[in-house]
Order: sequence, then C-alpha cells, then structure tokens
Amino acid sequence: MNKLTDILSNNGIVIMPCDTIYGIVGVYPDSENRIRDIKGRDENKPFLILIRKEWISRFTKIELKKYFLDLWPGPLTLIVPGLTGNTVALRVPDDKRLQNILLQLNHALYSTSVNRSGKASLENESDIEKEFGSEVELFVKEGDLTGSQPSTIINLTVKPYKIIRQGSCIIDTDMLL
Repeated sequence: MNKLTDILSNNGIVIMPCDTIYGIVGVYPDSENRIRDIKGRDENKPFLILIRKEWISRFTKIELKKYFLDLWPGPLTLIVPGLTGNTVALRVPDDKRLQNILLQLNHALYSTSVNRSGKASLENESDIEKEFGSEVELFVKEGDLTGSQPSTIINLTVKPYKIIRQGSCIIDTDMLL
C-alpha cells in the first residue's frame, strides 16, 4: 500500500481495479491534465471523482436522498451540482484498498476507465500493459476483469433524474422521479 500511496501523493498515475473494472487513477485535482493526455480525452468531458462518504460537502451543497446514500459505498456514480456552478461526478468506492488510499491521502482521486478516448475499456492485463504500461507509474494487476460492468451513472441535476449509463448498480426507477 505504501508504494501505491507514495506514487499517488507524488502526482503519479496508477492503473488499478476500481470496484468494477480497471481504472486510471490520480489525485484530484492535480492529475487531471496528465490523465487527459494519457487517454487522449477532450477537456470538456469530466472524470469521476472517488471520495469518502463524509466528504460529500466538499464537492456539493445538495443533500442526497437516503436511497442514493444507502447505495454507497458501491458502483454508483452521481452527477451533482458542484460548489462553483459546474457539475461533478462522485462515487464512494466499496473497494477496501481504495477506501484506505483515500483515508491515507486525505484527497479525492480521479478515476476513469482504462481506454483511449472513444475506444472500448480494456479488461485483460496483457492488453492494458501493452497499451498503457509505459505511460503510468504503477499497474496493480489482479487478473483479467472480463465481463465486468462499470459503475452506474445517474444525473441528479435534472428532474426526473436520468440514468446516463446503466452499469453494475441496479436502480429502482421510482427513485428517479
């Protein structure tokens, strides 16, 4: 764990399992440009932010419904109004390693799928290593994650709430109203 947190605290980029699929991870907000360069991602498309549940007020003023709070930690990403008028996509990871990293660093983390922008997410260690191995400081390998689904993304800035991506978290559609 120390090597992982050391790399992240020194603005390094890591590929690691992130509850559901492998993710490219870096400290928020310092790693944004580097992750964009690695992925070839447009500036207008934001990354999700991994947080601890008690940090919600660091990112938004809205009070989240108990229904959504009860699904955290887990594979649910919520798009909410940010503190500066923008929107932010927040997720509280269930992965114990990610929870410990957040606690040790006392910083949120960006997380995004392991792929070049516009391409499918990579699931196999060998494909990830070949495509991204030389561009990150560490790749935490835990086997192929074939068939894994990413987090479900819900936009809470519109009414009714809108499912942007159906992933591994199943949502009661009555809660979207």
